[in-house]
Amino acid sequence: MSAGPLRVVVVDDHTVMRAGVVALLADETSIEIVGEAGDGRAALDLVERYDPDVALVDLRMPVLDGVATTTEIVGRYPRTRVLILTTYDTDAEIERGVEAGAIGYLLKDTTRQQLVDAVHAAARGETVLAPRVAAKLVARMRRPAQEPLTERETDVLAAVADGLTNAEIGRRLVIAEATVKTHLLRLFAKLDVNDRTRAVVVAMERGLLPGPRYPGG
Repeated sequence: MSAGPLRVVVVDDHTVMRAGVVALLADETSIEIVGEAGDGRAALDLVERYDPDVALVDLRMPVLDGVATTTEIVGRYPRTRVLILTTYDTDAEIERGVEAGAIGYLLKDTTRQQLVDAVHAAARGETVLAPRVAAKLVARMRRPAQEPLTERETDVLAAVADGLTNAEIGRRLVIAEATVKTHLLRLFAKLDVNDRTRAVVVAMERGLLPGPRYPGG
């Protein structure tokens, strides 16, 4: 950890959001913003150049996303602690960020003081989690082990996500419509849901299907 102010880089593809984070920390004498980046690749260059104590990293970015950026920083520059700072708090996003090696996971509704405290805690090597994120992780740990979807059930669910009817799914997968219904009933039971829309949402949250892409998250 630096002897003087903590050296921090801010990484976010959304210019206004990045400026807001910088502004929140600008008057904090114990923190020095040494660089800003709009994508993960540029972030790696900053980390190599400035050797910061903490990198505040957005989750969804062009060129190299937050998970890949975190993995690279943790593997190549282990002295720099990574704090994910994002708007996304689904189970799948949280799990990916933590598994990549981030020491903390914050949401963009955090207050200035919470952000300052989190940067200091991260620099000390302490895990930092937004309350909603911590609650989700605890709930996930307590959740009984889920029976995995079969490959065919995943194919059916992906077709549902594409907006296909049962008949259209049957034609795509070359199976009878009655077989499609059977697969749906089984995957509904495994996901603990009662309808197609909720099945897709839950599957995306658990990382069983790719989620939609949104800019600036």
